[in-house]
Amino acid sequence: MSKGKARIDLLQGTLDLLILRTLVFGPSHGHDVAKQIRRVSEDVLHVETGSLYPALHRLESQGWISSKWDISDKGKRAKYYQLTRSGRKQLFAERSKWKAFARAMGLILDPAGQEGS
Repeated sequence: MSKGKARIDLLQGTLDLLILRTLVFGPSHGHDVAKQIRRVSEDVLHVETGSLYPALHRLESQGWISSKWDISDKGKRAKYYQLTRSGRKQLFAERSKWKAFARAMGLILDPAGQEGS
């Protein structure tokens, strides 16, 4: 926990969506994907290595991302991942599902705009 915020456990499938969304901005290596998720979520979402790399491999085996080895800005060899055409389609589908889920949760947690319960 940092900055007084509790860490949030990710729902099943959410990590895939986060990775796909992060890779929209261009190729990135695993460590940078995790850093960007953490930064953009204002330090609330932390992706551990033990979850990140299996997810990257799963997304690659599904054809939603591709990878290639290159040299990082620190001069070290790193595997860079990028979104594929089918990955962009999957991102759109997953994003739509997430928005519907978030809307439904909002309706349940705050029915008819009632606060305080």
